[in-house]
Amino acid sequence: MSFGKYSKRFDFSDNGWCEGESNCRILKSPNFDPRPKNTTIDLLVLHSISLPEGVFGGNEIENLFLNQLDTSKKIFKPLLNLKVSSHFFIRRTGSLVQFVSMQDRAWHAGESSFLGRVRCNDFSIGIELEGTDFEKFNDAQYDTLENLILSIKNFVPGVSFIASHSFIAPGRKTDPGPYFDWKRVREAIETAKKNIFLFP
Repeated sequence: MSFGKYSKRFDFSDNGWCEGESNCRILKSPNFDPRPKNTTIDLLVLHSISLPEGVFGGNEIENLFLNQLDTSKKIFKPLLNLKVSSHFFIRRTGSLVQFVSMQDRAWHAGESSFLGRVRCNDFSIGIELEGTDFEKFNDAQYDTLENLILSIKNFVPGVSFIASHSFIAPGRKTDPGPYFDWKRVREAIETAKKNIFLFP
């Protein structure tokens, strides 16, 4: 399938993992469980994350999702016993890591609702971008995100919505923040002629 200028397609196996020459690193998180039976996946949730806040490029986020974060360090003590994950993580370099199969439920949204439906983890795919609420994301991250969105849409045709974490958890979450370029993402989707509605 061609996405026009968005040509860096990510391929997925039937079990929901990246495969082949997709330039996606797999690190399997223990923090997941099965989705409810007969669930239709129709939502992508966009997050931002950095550990420590504002520090990029380390292994702390990966370690958090793998339950390997050194919480003996004072800065990470509040995260002791926290069990979270995301399906995907996009680094500042644009490199992609997958932690949970899209067939399973990652623990990324927390207490949440979308258009009247609660427990967004049940029916969503979580995508974390390395970043904060206080600065712009990189072109490399947008390139990967746009191609990932279109690749997921190809693999999971039911995906019809993209929401910010702040939209599904208002008052509790603020990410991916005011510097996220929703216009750019919308243009990529329109260029590829995909029917996906955005909820910043």
